[in-house]
Amino acid sequence: MKFISWNVNGIRAAVQKGFKDFFDKIDADIFAIQETKCQEGQIELDLPGYYQYWNFAERKGYSGTAIFSKQKPKKVTYGIGIEEHDNEGRVITCEYDDFYFVVVYTPNSQTELKRLEYRMKWEDDFRAYLLKLNESKSVILCGDLNVAHTEIDLKNPKTNRKNAGFTDEEREKFSQLLSEGFIDTFRYFYPEVEGIYSWWSYRFNARKNNAGWRIDYFCTTDDFRDRLVDARIHTDIFGSDHCPVELRIE
Repeated sequence: MKFISWNVNGIRAAVQKGFKDFFDKIDADIFAIQETKCQEGQIELDLPGYYQYWNFAERKGYSGTAIFSKQKPKKVTYGIGIEEHDNEGRVITCEYDDFYFVVVYTPNSQTELKRLEYRMKWEDDFRAYLLKLNESKSVILCGDLNVAHTEIDLKNPKTNRKNAGFTDEEREKFSQLLSEGFIDTFRYFYPEVEGIYSWWSYRFNARKNNAGWRIDYFCTTDDFRDRLVDARIHTDIFGSDHCPVELRIE
């Protein structure tokens, strides 16, 4: 099976920049997107052969996630069941026969870390949600987690040490998720590879200079270890400030 995750930074804009070409060519079993930046009824995507599930933020033009799946899930839920977290359209969970597939767009801690305190609460509540799912089935998690975990996951670790996405606090929360039984699949296959990123600022010619961050992930629970085939980051695909990431399993 092939899974794709992509922060499209506005699905309506991405459609104008080749989203459908990549979608058709990659032929994923499940394709998840983040930061859709639209409300219900603002876009009609024609994706033959796929069931579509959207979670919209209450605030217009903000956040939002979607899952496109060839197989109809047994059940679909939106959010994590906590009101303070569930008004920004950040999580969708699809239940299949032997696993849960979860897409997330993790809150950004923002400039001057204005939202770091909220982010820490989110991290604990979201991790508890994932672990609860894993009590009954394996879990595949994908999305923009808004954290570069280690120094090799971004071009300039020293100058970004206290910036959103690379604070000690955010990195520790990701370490905690891994210690609770999740696998960062890209690092599972490529533990020491450097210079492969999934997001680049639109400023300072960052993408041209490959001054990026790896903040988009596929993580699975440890019980998926024997089924993992490969993880890829499609750095050659444009259309957003992020590029798509991929996971293949048996």
